[in-house]
Amino acid sequence: MTTSSSTLVETVSIDYEDFNESFLTCGTCLCMYDGSEHTPKLLPCSHTVCLQCLDRIIATFARDSGQFRCPICRELITIPRGGIQALPPSFLVNQLLDLMAKQRREIVPKCSNHPNQELLFCETCDKVFCNQCTGGNHETSSGFLSEGSDGSNSSTPKHISKFISNDHTVIPFAIAIKRMSEILIYKANECTSKLNDACDAVNLEVDNLDRNANEAYNAVNREFKLVSEALEAERKDVMEAVKKARDEKKKVLEEQLSLINSEKTKVEADIKASQQQIEVRSITKKIADLNCKLDALSMLSEPRENSFIEFHLNNKKVSEGLTKLLSTLGSIKTSKTFPSLCLVTMNSPIAHIENLAKVQAIDYNGSVQSLGGDPISATVWDSSGNEIKSVHLKDNCDGTYDICFTLHLVGTYCLKVLIFGRPIKDMPLFFDVNDHNPPTLSFGSRGTKEKGFMQPCNVAVDTSHGNVYVIDTGNSRIKVLSENLNFVRHITNEGLEGRSVTGICLNGRTSCKSLFVINWRTKTVTELSISSGETLFSFTHQDFQEPIDLAYWKASEEEDDKILVADNGLGTILVFDAKSGEISFSIKPPFPSAIAASSNKAKKSIVSKNNANNINNCQNRIERFRDLTAVCVAPSRGDILVAANSNIFIFDGRGSYLRKIETSEKGRFVGVAADSFGFLLATRSEKAKSFIQVFDFDKGTQYSIIDSYGSKMKRPTGLAVFPNKHVLVVDIGNDCVKKYSEIYDFWFFSSDRWDKNIDLETTQN
Repeated sequence: MTTSSSTLVETVSIDYEDFNESFLTCGTCLCMYDGSEHTPKLLPCSHTVCLQCLDRIIATFARDSGQFRCPICRELITIPRGGIQALPPSFLVNQLLDLMAKQRREIVPKCSNHPNQELLFCETCDKVFCNQCTGGNHETSSGFLSEGSDGSNSSTPKHISKFISNDHTVIPFAIAIKRMSEILIYKANECTSKLNDACDAVNLEVDNLDRNANEAYNAVNREFKLVSEALEAERKDVMEAVKKARDEKKKVLEEQLSLINSEKTKVEADIKASQQQIEVRSITKKIADLNCKLDALSMLSEPRENSFIEFHLNNKKVSEGLTKLLSTLGSIKTSKTFPSLCLVTMNSPIAHIENLAKVQAIDYNGSVQSLGGDPISATVWDSSGNEIKSVHLKDNCDGTYDICFTLHLVGTYCLKVLIFGRPIKDMPLFFDVNDHNPPTLSFGSRGTKEKGFMQPCNVAVDTSHGNVYVIDTGNSRIKVLSENLNFVRHITNEGLEGRSVTGICLNGRTSCKSLFVINWRTKTVTELSISSGETLFSFTHQDFQEPIDLAYWKASEEEDDKILVADNGLGTILVFDAKSGEISFSIKPPFPSAIAASSNKAKKSIVSKNNANNINNCQNRIERFRDLTAVCVAPSRGDILVAANSNIFIFDGRGSYLRKIETSEKGRFVGVAADSFGFLLATRSEKAKSFIQVFDFDKGTQYSIIDSYGSKMKRPTGLAVFPNKHVLVVDIGNDCVKKYSEIYDFWFFSSDRWDKNIDLETTQN
């Protein structure tokens, strides 16, 4: 009986390059052993060193001593009589060299024309060749690689290094195949990974589609079930009404039948009884009774109730309307939007104002979508990873979506937009926010023509029509511009002569058909017709010294409208009746005691001198506005704002002091304006800069600043606010007017307010 056995042989895959580096390379010069210069020699210490290294060591260290140390273990070795050549060869290394040469011949690709020549590969020009095929030169279209070029290095074999230059890299074809195979495997694995991810994403979308479809099925069933239940309930009510009407009618008729049958039974009984009567008198009486009954039965011959029952449509088109209503009850909403192609555009974001990013939906074929309704979400994150809450989405129902957000700090932010829960193109989008708000429009330059200004001083805006009226003081005229700062026409009038008109305001009672101007040289207030420029009304006052600005105060029904005139010479606000021009009262700064509660600077200065005359002089100075520059009325509030003494004083409509806004910086407010959103704006000039400050009217704290970055302001004076939150400022130094975009956030009242180092002083009179 024979038995068979098997032996499991474990094979090990050895990397050719690693094997050569570990066993067939000299440990001193790191060159591969061969049969010439790098012949492997076996030292008495059992280490192997190539012949070239031993010659160099002996020539350097053992020229006279006849001994040298092993470069690997440092053992002292005596040179044999025959010299280094007499050292025995390393038979093990030579056997490994023969074995690897044999294996190499088997696996290294050879040239078909020259079987002994190894194929080479130029990575630069993607060409396979051998040394003999090219005759020692690898020619290319851009040059050639010649023997002994600078591109060779010590780690490259000689038969390869001569084909390497600064521009071309030549490697053995076997190594090239290995590298490209590795790259191919890597790319294939990468493609497989991406295909797996794509498969997972599509499967997830299919699952979401099934889930959404099931939810749509349930929603349809739910809604139509409600409609069906409502229709069934109505059908039952109508059927019940029919049954009730039938029962009521049937009851009446059945009662009538019962009465007829009762009478019939009585008549039949009388007939039977009369047959037995033999007396003529009794028969005659019965006949008379029957005659009476016949007359009474005529009332029973006609049914007391009718049989009419019919279903009547209150609206004959109700069925058609119900069908139409049911057809519009709901519809299936789908979308062709492909998130990866959708685009988002956004202007440079600015701090403190509402910024807009617009998303355009695009389908898989690259076509722009014209319908909205896509489930879109947007989030904004700061550099610390905190989500910004004031982000609002608007579906424009035309394939575009508006993303509105307000950022109050300068820095880098990240916008993430998802449609169907998938990111759109270029997401996440990183962007920087700055606090510079350059003007969107600018009009004017120094001159006398349509676009020319000569020292423009003030401006008024017609909020109903959008027209802009600019005082062109140096040219003695009013320049009328459109809302987009396009020239419309000029207004001229004798009240504008003298190059001395500095104040302007619209008549709040004539639907902006007239306006008022103040001429400080003639000390006259003039009402002009906007259409013709004719004088409608004018007045002056004996106390006028230097009237520089005016404002219109629209009173309630019980009071008369007022004209407020700021007189810098008097340091007072004079209030006149708008119709008669008669003075009503004046507004002066609060007495020192009214502001001493929060600021004791003036009081301490007075007390320290302890002089009655100085006290009276100080009180006189305080009782007039110093450096009075502007006056205006806050719309919808009726409060009066006065820019003077580098502060903004706030009074009510009757001139009672409420509070003031002041800053610690040096400088002064020049123009002042207020809007209906609860903000106060003021132009401010300091020693080295000019800008516009925006304040929260109620709190008196600074909300933002419009600086001169990119379009430097020189002496900004009057300003006005459009209903759409744009601001217009007159820049007298540049002889122009500038328009700025939204100066604050529309969602300001529902978001946090940002306070700066601005003091609010509130003192009750």
